[in-house]
Amino acid sequence: MLVSPSLLSADFGNLERDIALMNRSSCDWLHLDVMDGVFVPNISFGFPVMQAMARHAQKPLDVHLMIVEPQKFVGEVKALGAKLMNVHYEACTHLHRVVSQIHDAGMEAGVTLNPATPVSVLDDIIGDIDLVLLMSVNPGFGGQKFIPHTVEKCRRLRQLIQQTGSHALIQIDGGVNRQTAPLLAEAGADCLVAGSAVFKAANPEEEIHFLKNL
Repeated sequence: MLVSPSLLSADFGNLERDIALMNRSSCDWLHLDVMDGVFVPNISFGFPVMQAMARHAQKPLDVHLMIVEPQKFVGEVKALGAKLMNVHYEACTHLHRVVSQIHDAGMEAGVTLNPATPVSVLDDIIGDIDLVLLMSVNPGFGGQKFIPHTVEKCRRLRQLIQQTGSHALIQIDGGVNRQTAPLLAEAGADCLVAGSAVFKAANPEEEIHFLKNL
C-alpha cells in the first residue's frame, strides 16, 4: 500500500519539522490539499507556502487541487517539482484537455471524484489518467468522518480499471485510519491519504508503517 500523508493536518507553525519527520518515515508521497474557498468551503494554503514545503520535501509531491479552473495552475504545480497533479472531475468542464495539459507538463494526472459523483463518469477518460482519487468525505475540511459507501465505490472503480485495462491507481482521501484502511485495502485501494491519523498519532511513523503493510 502506498501512503501519502496530508500536510493539511501538519502543524503549520512547524512545517519544516513535520516534513522532516515525513522524510524519515516510510511514506511514499506527500499530499498537498489546495483549497480556494470557492470550489470548497475553506482555504488552505497557496503556492508560496507550497514552494517552502517543496524546498524541504524529499518525497514526491502529490498535489490535490480543490479549486475552480485548476488548468490555470499547471505551470505552477510543475514548478514545485510535483510528481502528480490531481484535479476534480466536478471542476473541469473540459477534463480531457486538462489531463493532456498535465501530461504535456511532464506530470502524472489524477482525477478526483466527490462522494456523490459516480465512478461511471470516468468511463471515457479512465484509460488516459494515472490515478483516481475517491473522496471519502466531502472535501473542504480535515478530520471528517469516513463515508462507508466509499468501500463499495472503490470496488466498482477497481472493476472499471480491470475491465478497461487502465493502469490508474486508486487513492482514497478522508477519514482514513486503522479501522477504515483495512476495508479499503480489501476493496482494491492502492494508495491511502492520511492526515489526522498520522499527524495526531502518538507515533506518526508507526502509523504510516501500519498503513503501508496492509
